[in-house]
Amino acid sequence: MKFAVASDHAGIVLHDPVVAELRRLGHEVRETPKPSGPVDYPDVATSVTQLVSNGSAARGVLLCGSGVGMSVAATKVTGIRAAVCHDTFSARQGVEDDAMNVLCLGARVVGPDLALEVVRAFAAASFSGAERHVRRLAKVATIEKSSQQTIEVEHVQSHD
Repeated sequence: MKFAVASDHAGIVLHDPVVAELRRLGHEVRETPKPSGPVDYPDVATSVTQLVSNGSAARGVLLCGSGVGMSVAATKVTGIRAAVCHDTFSARQGVEDDAMNVLCLGARVVGPDLALEVVRAFAAASFSGAERHVRRLAKVATIEKSSQQTIEVEHVQSHD
């Protein structure tokens, strides 16, 4: 599977171990440039979410201090289902039930050993395709589409 991985300055301590683990598991990894100083998490999140949303990567991993900022930014991109997961159950269940395609981790919250366990659970999981989960994801897609239309209408109105 193809993964995209990026980190901001706070998540950089997990960057190389996560990339190495994904490659060890046999995955192809596309890294975005590692920061040499402070960077804004929305810019980093965009680098990965664009690769996932356009199909260049099947999944992404975003690393920051808490995981929260990356998650907030990532979920603004159409088709991205990102979540902060600091345990293996959530990482696995997020994919199986919710088709999560971007994992967000906080380097100030979890250490490298747990981070790699969570990445392994995320990478190994597959969407179940169960009817109830498909139905719920269709509802999420409807929310996403309706919010985009609202934004487009508001944008047009604000320019009148």
